[in-house]
Amino acid sequence: MKNRYQMTVEDNIFFARRIIVDSIYQQANLEGIAVTFAQTQDILNNLDKKIDLIFLEEIHELIARFDVSYQYLGKWRSNEVIISGTRWRPELPKPENILNHISQIYECENVTERAIKMGLWIMRCQPFKDGNKRVGSFVINKILIENGVGIFNVPVKLDGTFKQMLVDYYESNDSDELSEWIWKYCLDGINEV
Repeated sequence: MKNRYQMTVEDNIFFARRIIVDSIYQQANLEGIAVTFAQTQDILNNLDKKIDLIFLEEIHELIARFDVSYQYLGKWRSNEVIISGTRWRPELPKPENILNHISQIYECENVTERAIKMGLWIMRCQPFKDGNKRVGSFVINKILIENGVGIFNVPVKLDGTFKQMLVDYYESNDSDELSEWIWKYCLDGINEV
């Protein structure tokens, strides 16, 4: 996989500010969660933070505050989760395993591939009670934006395909096909390489 777009970080941030709020807003509304543009703007203030356990907890608290009970915001899941469309069940999240996976994924040299793998892995491991797709999507965007290689956004017309491919990935633990599909259909930017 190669980077699809190449911008300066400043240009990518400018581009993202124009588009990412709409993207987050659309994703939340696709899941039936009523959010405002002003509420999604708060999320952009976390782009400069390192991805670690505290970052994931803080992002979950921001992203899921609209639809997850307060006692679960920013808290690691402590019981099983059921995922629509599959019988597959992720194991309970363990902070040390999460840190190991983050470190392994950061070894990937290509930024776009690293971003997609990181976000998809978060979606699959389901570290939180709810909001994992949104946290994973935010992480993809964070990595892309801070490196000037575009933004991630699932077009509304492709949401069903994305969700089915995501379920297939959950079951197989092989993200290659979904990663390529995301690269082709769900990345946006300027200065295509």
